[in-house]
Amino acid sequence: MPSVNENFLKLEKNYLFINIAKKVNAFKAANPEAKLIRMGIGDVTLPLAPVVVEAMKKGADEMGVKETFKGYEDSGAGYDFLRQAVSDYYKSFGADVAPEEIRINDGAKSDCGNIVDIFGDDNIILVTDPAYPVYVDSNKMSGRTIIYADSNEENGFAAMPDDSVHADIIYLCSPNNPTGSVYTTEQLKVWIDYAKKNNAVIIYDAAYEAFITDPDIPRSIFCIEGAKECAIEMCSLSKTAGFTGVRCGYTVVPEALKVTASDGTEVSIAQLWGRRQGSKFNGVSYPVQCAAAAVFTEEGQKQIHENISYYQENARIIAETMTKLGVKFTGGVNSPYIWFKCPGNMGSWEFFDLMLEKIAVVGTPGEGFGKNGEGWFRLTAFGDRDNTIEAMKRFEDLVSNM
Repeated sequence: MPSVNENFLKLEKNYLFINIAKKVNAFKAANPEAKLIRMGIGDVTLPLAPVVVEAMKKGADEMGVKETFKGYEDSGAGYDFLRQAVSDYYKSFGADVAPEEIRINDGAKSDCGNIVDIFGDDNIILVTDPAYPVYVDSNKMSGRTIIYADSNEENGFAAMPDDSVHADIIYLCSPNNPTGSVYTTEQLKVWIDYAKKNNAVIIYDAAYEAFITDPDIPRSIFCIEGAKECAIEMCSLSKTAGFTGVRCGYTVVPEALKVTASDGTEVSIAQLWGRRQGSKFNGVSYPVQCAAAAVFTEEGQKQIHENISYYQENARIIAETMTKLGVKFTGGVNSPYIWFKCPGNMGSWEFFDLMLEKIAVVGTPGEGFGKNGEGWFRLTAFGDRDNTIEAMKRFEDLVSNM
């Protein structure tokens, strides 16, 4: 009889959003007439930009013609036209990333979970808490030791390193999911210096970089000196261009990033990652890569930023309501997430139940992202405008009468 990986038994029985779905489905069954407004899962609601759709259609048409049909893409890292487009995009905001350092994937979540394959199970993993669940779960599955850097109200939910603590792999996310906080250039330089001191690798999640409006906030860790010697960056088109149902993103592994193996030889992380992907991943479909390349054209940038601006206005509406009610929060600027302190010192799940039962609005309890999320709550700005306005009216009535 086969044995199982018992590290999976250490995980929470259900993924955070499965627990939420169960509660929501029970509410809907008991209240079929209620107009439910979902502001929990960070899924987009606006359609793909027209230029993206046309590029995908053209790519699909090419797949139906013998002369332009595409099978396996030779490198497995993505077509040259898309890697070049991503490289040019990085250069537009001051990050020097070569096309050869970019690997196209089916979304940042996949690579965040899979990147641990190339690292030993004896590594010490440092995660800022609260955190996106995949950072923790993917390492628990391998039995690694996980330590935490506290993000909390006192530090604006932007944890900084403790020089007395050693880590081998560090997960950072800016703009942060779930808290909406961002790291400054100076703060990221501290993390880079810490990583170099510890011979550690930073796995940097930049999935929400397109929502940054403050010119002083870096949109990539590679805008910071020294990052190429210690960091891997992952980004996604899911929120940037509405690709949650299309699936495309990219990971940057610099050629300069190397580690020392147990026999003393120098090992290229880019080579290891390429070898892993060659064995376990056959790439992203040609029509999807055509659609992704259209995102980075001049017209593509214009059209996707119209959608981003729509979500940013939703975030402003939510943040304005919090300010009016005197509710403490982070995010809402440079981020599509608003992270607020539960009114009346309520617990996260307690407030989730209250919102669901009293005003039929669904959010995400902060406790689901780690211990420092207890007593905090996340709302997303990815909903419909009218629903966002209606939800905030309901929220204001609820909190005003508590």
